[in-house]
Amino acid sequence: MVARTQAAKVGLFVALAGAAGVGIYRFVSPQVAGGQGYTVHAYIQDATGLAPRSRITIAGIPVGSLDSIRLENGAARLDVKVKNDVILYDNATLGKKSASLLGESVVVLTPGTPDHRKLQDGDEIHVIVDQTTPGEIMDEMKEIADSVKAVASQLANSVGTEQGGQNMRAILRNLADSTDALNGTIRENREVIRDTLRNVDSIMQNANPEMSQILENVRIITQDVRELMASQNGEPGDAGSLRQTIERLDRASKSLESTMEHADSVSGRIDRGEGTIGKLTKDDALINEVQGVAEGVNDYVSNIVRLQTIVGLRSDYNFLANTLKTYVSLRLQPREDKYYELELIDDPRGFTSITDTSVDTTNQVQGPSHYRTITTTTTEQFRFSLQFAKRFGPFTGRFGIKESTGGVGLDIHLLQDRFEIVNDLFGFSEEVQPRYRVFISYEFIKHLWLLGGVDHLFLATERDYFLGLQLRFSDEDLKTILPFSGAAAAAH
Repeated sequence: MVARTQAAKVGLFVALAGAAGVGIYRFVSPQVAGGQGYTVHAYIQDATGLAPRSRITIAGIPVGSLDSIRLENGAARLDVKVKNDVILYDNATLGKKSASLLGESVVVLTPGTPDHRKLQDGDEIHVIVDQTTPGEIMDEMKEIADSVKAVASQLANSVGTEQGGQNMRAILRNLADSTDALNGTIRENREVIRDTLRNVDSIMQNANPEMSQILENVRIITQDVRELMASQNGEPGDAGSLRQTIERLDRASKSLESTMEHADSVSGRIDRGEGTIGKLTKDDALINEVQGVAEGVNDYVSNIVRLQTIVGLRSDYNFLANTLKTYVSLRLQPREDKYYELELIDDPRGFTSITDTSVDTTNQVQGPSHYRTITTTTTEQFRFSLQFAKRFGPFTGRFGIKESTGGVGLDIHLLQDRFEIVNDLFGFSEEVQPRYRVFISYEFIKHLWLLGGVDHLFLATERDYFLGLQLRFSDEDLKTILPFSGAAAAAH
């Protein structure tokens, strides 16, 4: 009767845990919760910052997710899954936009116009909108800096050397020789110049009546303009408009003169190497330092984009202890072959510590003069794990802190990493013998794992058997806040 009751409890727990796991999974991963929608694809030349399950937006509103990214015919093929109620037409556009300073990007769509054909499942978006990336801007800045550096170097080589000084002296000497030659030419042609001036004077005398008429016309025109400018009661657009136009021209000329003076001052400062831009054009060490900082920022952003953040939610039922053990884990995986895992455990059996005390006494009436006391203390507190893992082929080795004690582990991955055999050896300070736990886990539904194994394998009095479920998924949004969490913690 007791066995049937325990079996019924186990069956009820498995059913409830399965329902809860599927419910949580549907809440966390929309792809498992039905995946309703249709898929279109497009080809772009640069998919930097994009990852599977990246957001798809129209006018800043999420309308789907990036189903997959793969290389096809030298370009990045994006399979975009959008909701059924979002209608795309044949002239829809697709582009990539930066979503944060860390390099994460989102796919931006425009639906097109209803006078075109509606896109169906499997169709291609042909209109791609390219945007200038920060890397291209930095490359252009580098080319400009190299050009300025080359010009400065050529100028220094031309004037700043002894040969350059000799060339400048030669130019001045040639100018002096040209001036002497011109002076000699004028002396030699003095009579010709006198005759030319006499002829001009004769022409002016003969043209005196015509010149008088021209001057009279100029006087009349000037008088008319003066009367027009002095008029205050004319029609709109006559005197007032003309005066305003001239005043605006005067102000514009003064503003242009001021602007040219300012530009000349700025150019002079840059040429003398003053200010940030001036130093940037003159100081090679500063140019190299700026380039090094830009490369460092680019490497840092690339590492953040490459980082995978995997969240795990797990519950185990221990059959003999009749308790439920809960795990919450966060795995930071910068590369495919290594990761760091932080784990928080709620164990109903608590945390056990052993204290070994040696006592020497002179009172031999009540007992021996030397004896030892071993105190075992169990407290109800959370345990934590912090381990570093490195993968070699199908094997992954781990070491660090396991459930608040030192420990090591070995994982074996099979069936394309959907089947795992996990071994943990830890708890060296809790018992005389270390605590050895082994279990197997299988991903029977995407992101949902079924686990079963033995705990305290070396210690018969503490040995127990457990069965559990784990929800394991990648949270792409979590990695965007990790660089700022350290700064926030330091501020407090």
